[in-house]
Amino acid sequence: MNVADWIDRHAGLTPDKTAIRFPGRDVSYAQFAELVDRVAAALAASGVKRGGCVAFLGFNSPEMLALLFAAARVGALFMPLNWRLAGPEHRQMLEDCPPALLFVEGQYVAQTESFRSALGGTTPVSFGLAADGWTSWSEFCSRAKGPAPRDPQAGEDTPLLICYTSGSTGKPKGVLLTQRALICNAANSADMHDLTTSDVILTTLPLFHVGGLNNQTTPALQAGCTVVLHPKFEVDATFDALEREGVTLTVLVPAQLDMMMAHRRWAGADFSGLRMITTGSTIVPRHVIDAVHAKGTPLVQVYGSTETCPIAVYLKAADAHRKAGSTGKPALHCRLRIVDGQGADVKPGVTGEILVQGDNVMTGYWNAPEATKAVLNDGWFRTGDMGHQDDEGYLWVDGRCKEMIISGGENIYPAEIENLLIECPDIVEASVIGRPDDRWGEIVVAVVVPRANSPLTGEQVVKLLEGRIARFKLPKEVVLVNQLPRTALGKIRKEDVRQMVARAACPH
Repeated sequence: MNVADWIDRHAGLTPDKTAIRFPGRDVSYAQFAELVDRVAAALAASGVKRGGCVAFLGFNSPEMLALLFAAARVGALFMPLNWRLAGPEHRQMLEDCPPALLFVEGQYVAQTESFRSALGGTTPVSFGLAADGWTSWSEFCSRAKGPAPRDPQAGEDTPLLICYTSGSTGKPKGVLLTQRALICNAANSADMHDLTTSDVILTTLPLFHVGGLNNQTTPALQAGCTVVLHPKFEVDATFDALEREGVTLTVLVPAQLDMMMAHRRWAGADFSGLRMITTGSTIVPRHVIDAVHAKGTPLVQVYGSTETCPIAVYLKAADAHRKAGSTGKPALHCRLRIVDGQGADVKPGVTGEILVQGDNVMTGYWNAPEATKAVLNDGWFRTGDMGHQDDEGYLWVDGRCKEMIISGGENIYPAEIENLLIECPDIVEASVIGRPDDRWGEIVVAVVVPRANSPLTGEQVVKLLEGRIARFKLPKEVVLVNQLPRTALGKIRKEDVRQMVARAACPH
């Protein structure tokens, strides 16, 4: 099995069905299969073969997806780059895993040109006006002479995707995912969402992250669905698609839902065609869950990470109300353990580290054997997240191991406090961290974004929590800020929050 065969299969069965609906054009399965084959042939003619690498920098597009499937056909790695990062960050990743070809959308050509000389043998390909020394997309495609050659050894065990982690806890690491991981992940998604060929998927999340790429997009193409693909998230365009494009499924992270809920169209928006909305990537505030459920649409959570492709645990629509706030049960093709510091399984209700096992788990980090060894043991991936299962086996995420605060010998999980804070209507978002303290070891610091024109004070923030959590968990300090630093998928960057607190404590 080669994942590129998904597209050929549907091109044979339903050639005229729309595979990808993109602004300004619809791409049928037959047309998409032809594009994948042409790109694969051009890759092969450019010297890309099994074990090689191609990178992409730009917004979501059919061409980006074609590059993924074309790379699968020839057995190469596909490296999607986060367009929100700066040039030096891209350079770091490209030097860590040098691609044979780097495909860049026009608006990022100048940024890439600033460090292109450091990329050695990488050939840059531009979708816009090409600078000197660049190849144009049309020129690249013209290299295809006949059907793409197939490498019979390129299959399920061949690495396909290398995605770099956000680097919020240190140097970004390249996560290696095989074709088997994407196949397993697609099966998990099909079970989670009850995917059928009649589903229409809306993708607004960036495809440079597994959340946008693999929660629904690649599973939908495996199942023969139609994917409504937006270049990037825009609130009005998302409302338009949900109301007018026959969308049945979509993934929207809490940050996106917050923007939509603050928009004038939210109250009157018609979501009756949606079977469910999938969310995750960070804590999902209860007010977000309630607001979506009030629209008559189940909000279901998915849990995972780049290292799990990402689907590892999920809540199904039937449990969306009864288990609101839980991330659900282990995925169809995954196993889950909750362990203590000695690696022993804990009882229901007891918090421990979350471990995941399945074919969707990464093979390791690129060129980082020690980092790989630290998180993979006998096929089990140590997520670094803390959580507990209830008596029915549903997972509740309590926070990150490294984020756990030890104050006066007591373990404190920031997520518990953050969940309570964001229930307050005067608080837009909040992040809780530990700051070193000579007496207590660490003290709890809450960093809070008040709503506009709110008179909220630090003392009032603490009062919101009094009587709801143990006194030792109450913040000793509250820092009010205008906004919190976030990753592309809306995760709060804790390292940056710690720096904000440090600056607030030591003003210049």
